Amino acid sequence: MPSFRTKSISTKVTDEEYAQFEALAVSRPSAMAREVLLKATKPNAGEQTMLAEVLALRTILLNVHFAVSQGQTLTAEEMRSSSSGRTKDKLSKARQRLAEATTGGCHETEVGT
Repeated sequence: MPSFRTKSISTKVTDEEYAQFEALAVSRPSAMAREVLLKATKPNAGEQTMLAEVLALRTILLNVHFAVSQGQTLTAEEMRSSSSGRTKDKLSKARQRLAEATTGGCHETEVGT
């Protein structure tokens, strides 16, 4: 049995904004807006993966910078172990930071996280 759309979400736009929606819409602007809103609720796996990798690289660089600034020399084994973080952990941290950024709750990152 199909489910019917019974709820509505609306917003006011200027004439110029509406014209932009009309120009972009394949059908009606409201249908396009619905598609965009629904798509925004689903995580983009590619973007999340890239964010996880960037954050992992950031962590490695921060750790190396901290060690060097303290006069430490890193061994090849320490470098290998610092760059072999688990993908699940990276993705989890990426999602957490993405959520913080979108809600305005950005926190300073500690070295090693």
